Amino acid sequence: MPAGFSRKRERQYEHIKDSALERGESEQRAEEIAARTVNKERARAGESRTASRSSLDDMSSGERGGRRSGEGAQGPTYDQLYAEARRRHVEGRSHMNKADLKRALER
Repeated sequence: MPAGFSRKRERQYEHIKDSALERGESEQRAEEIAARTVNKERARAGESRTASRSSLDDMSSGERGGRRSGEGAQGPTYDQLYAEARRRHVEGRSHMNKADLKRALER
């Protein structure tokens, strides 16, 4: 853990590092990802002396992760829509494509 981090940033660092390790990243790569992410968040929050323009102007790591979780530009995936349709007992869902599932779930 790099020096100068608050307890919150230490927890954040460990969480990101553990997540990267679970995804199969090497220990060194997981540490790098965690440090870069936490440093960017510190810069965005005004907790560091210097900050690059990309750290301040780019979207936050939380926003980027949210976009990757299935709610991005194209919305939820077919599998996510199908699972929701199954949960709601939508008739004929096995014959529907992604657009049909979206329409059926909007009703």
